[in-house]
Amino acid sequence: MISRLAPAESDPLWALTTAFAHDQREEKIDLVVGVYRDAEGKTPVMQAVQDAEARLAASAASKSYRCLSGNLEFIDGISRFLLGPDSPVLDRQCTIQTVGGTGALRLLADFIPHISPGATAWISDPGYVNHHPIMSAAGLKLGAYRWQEQEHDHSLDLAAAMEDLAEAQAGDVLLLHGCCHNPSGIDPTLEHWQAFSDLCREKKLIPLVDIAYQGFGDGIEEDAAGLRLMAREHELMLVVASCSKNMGLYCERTGAAMIIAPDAKPLENIRFTLERIARANYSMPPDHGSSVAAMLFQDPEPWLAELEACRRRVADIRRDLADELLKLGAAEKFQSLRYQKGMFSLLPITPAQMDRLRQDFGIYGTTSCRINIAGLASHQTPAVAKALFAVS
Repeated sequence: MISRLAPAESDPLWALTTAFAHDQREEKIDLVVGVYRDAEGKTPVMQAVQDAEARLAASAASKSYRCLSGNLEFIDGISRFLLGPDSPVLDRQCTIQTVGGTGALRLLADFIPHISPGATAWISDPGYVNHHPIMSAAGLKLGAYRWQEQEHDHSLDLAAAMEDLAEAQAGDVLLLHGCCHNPSGIDPTLEHWQAFSDLCREKKLIPLVDIAYQGFGDGIEEDAAGLRLMAREHELMLVVASCSKNMGLYCERTGAAMIIAPDAKPLENIRFTLERIARANYSMPPDHGSSVAAMLFQDPEPWLAELEACRRRVADIRRDLADELLKLGAAEKFQSLRYQKGMFSLLPITPAQMDRLRQDFGIYGTTSCRINIAGLASHQTPAVAKALFAVS
C-alpha cells in the first residue's frame, strides 16, 4: 500500500537550509530562514526570557495538563498586548493558545467553514509562503490580490489590490499581515488600513489579521494600529499572533488564535468550538513558552527594551545595506530596502540572479528572492551589497 503514496519533494525553504549547511565556503551567508540574529550572527535567548525560565525552574510548578484553551495567564496577556490594555474590544473576544502562529492559522482555517461555508480566503500576492498551503489544506477556496507596486518596490499598490478584491463575495475572508509584511516588507499606512476596513464592511468580508512580528516594524503600539482600527470597526474578525519573533520563542511554538464577536454572548460557544477543533488535532498546546510569555507580559519593561534594541538593529542593517548599494551606484530600485519594514524584503532581482548570488557568492535567500534582513551581520553588509551590484 505504501507504493500508492504520491511522490513528494522536500520543503524548498528547508532544502535551501540543508544546502547552506553543506556549503564548505567560509564566507557563506544564510539569509533564508526567518530568525533574528545579533551582530555576531547568533539567534540569542533574550535575557528577560532567561530570567523568566530561571524563575519557572525555581518554582518547580506542576507539569500536569492545563485546560484545552492553554495557559490562561498567557491568553489574558497576549489579548491585551494585541488589542491594548484598555480596549473595549477585550469584552467581546475569545482567544486560545495555539501551537505557534502556524497552528493558529490552521485552527482558524478549520473554524471558518463553521461560520461561513464555502468561503474563499483572499491572500496577498506576494504573501507568506505558508498561507496558501494551510488555507488550502483546510479545504478553503483561495483568491489572490496584488500587493506590491511594480514601479516602486517600496509601495503598496492599493488600486490593484482593490481591483482584485472586487471579485470577493460576502462571507469571504480577507487575510492581511498585521505589520512587517512577509515577504515584501511593505506595510499599509493607516489610510490603507481604513480602505481595507471599509471594503470589508461594504462587501461583508471577514478580516483575518496575521500579526507575527509586532514590535519589529515601527514599535509595539504602532505595529498594532491597523489591527486595532479594524477590531474597533468590525463585529466579526479573526486574529493570529505569534511569540516566535518578538520574544525569540521560536522552538517553543507559542501562539494564539483570537476571534472577535459582535458581543460577549457567543464567546463561550466560540471557545468550545475552537477547543473541539484543537482537541481533534493536537489536544492542547505546550506550556513552557506560554508560561515564559505570561511572565514577560506581567513585567514587560525589560523584555520590551530588548525587543526595541532588536528592532533598531534591523532598521540599521536596512539603512546600511541601502547606503552601501547607493555608494556602488546600484540601480535606484535597490533603495526600496531602505523604506521596507521588519525582517524580510524581496530583492528587486530575478530568480536567475538569486541563483548567482548563491552559486558565485555563497549568499543564500529563497528562490522567490526573499532575504531575511535580520539574518545579516553588520560586517557582512558591504559584501552583500557588492554581490548584489555584481549580479544586477
